[in-house]
Amino acid sequence: MATWFITGVNSGFGRQMTEQLLERGDRVAGTVRKEGSVDDLQAKYGDQFWVAHLDVRDISRVRVVVDQAWAELGRVDVVVSNAGYGLFGAAEELTDEQVRAQLDTNLLGSIAVVRAALPHLRAQGGGRLIQISTYGGQATNPGASLYNAGKWGIEGFMESVAKEVAPFGIGVTIVEPGGARTEFRFDSLQLAAPLPAYDGTPAAMVRGAKDRGHPSLGDPARMAASIIASADQQPAPLRLVLGSDAYKFVTTALRERLAQIEPQQLAAAATDWSGPQ
Repeated sequence: MATWFITGVNSGFGRQMTEQLLERGDRVAGTVRKEGSVDDLQAKYGDQFWVAHLDVRDISRVRVVVDQAWAELGRVDVVVSNAGYGLFGAAEELTDEQVRAQLDTNLLGSIAVVRAALPHLRAQGGGRLIQISTYGGQATNPGASLYNAGKWGIEGFMESVAKEVAPFGIGVTIVEPGGARTEFRFDSLQLAAPLPAYDGTPAAMVRGAKDRGHPSLGDPARMAASIIASADQQPAPLRLVLGSDAYKFVTTALRERLAQIEPQQLAAAATDWSGPQ
């Protein structure tokens, strides 16, 4: 039996993972922004399911909750930073408040969860960190600039942290799902107020993101099962791509990036220092 700490367990991947883990007999320490949203799981699983109220934008509260989970459960084997939401719209369409809230949640909140967990993972001699990202952490789309900014930021953070904590037996995995048939697009997705200037441009395509007539490809139950299974892989996979759409977007973006950079090899070397050492 393993013990998991998962942020945002009331919906989406967090809920799917929690249900699967509890069903198989693991313990879950979960956090929710909306109190009462997982009462059904608490009633069914009792002490097997530990719950705390948390908004990851409250950095000081993040550390309190993480410390409390370890104090009451004794050990946590896997930490999943999952809480987050989508914000779509052209950069110019977003308000300052929307920009700040997006980065506070998807970037700074995720960083806070990891930083709060690391002392405990080191003290117990290892464990696993799993960061839920998106294919948008490697590829970009018009109308997703701030969402991409947060996800690219957290992927850079986690990749660096992976190298920092490997000597302590702590593995790190960044999960990059494609579209999934969760309520993410409908319940937690925020859209900017449209500016007429962007009508008919590529950025305007995101305005139909909540259209239920175009279901996503991904099966959230299968995706959650893959995330859970990754915790047993040794060594930890640094990236876990889920969905054929995610694989296509990520590999295309990486190939395009290399194609842009590789022709610059000689020009890049030409700027090296050539004077006396």
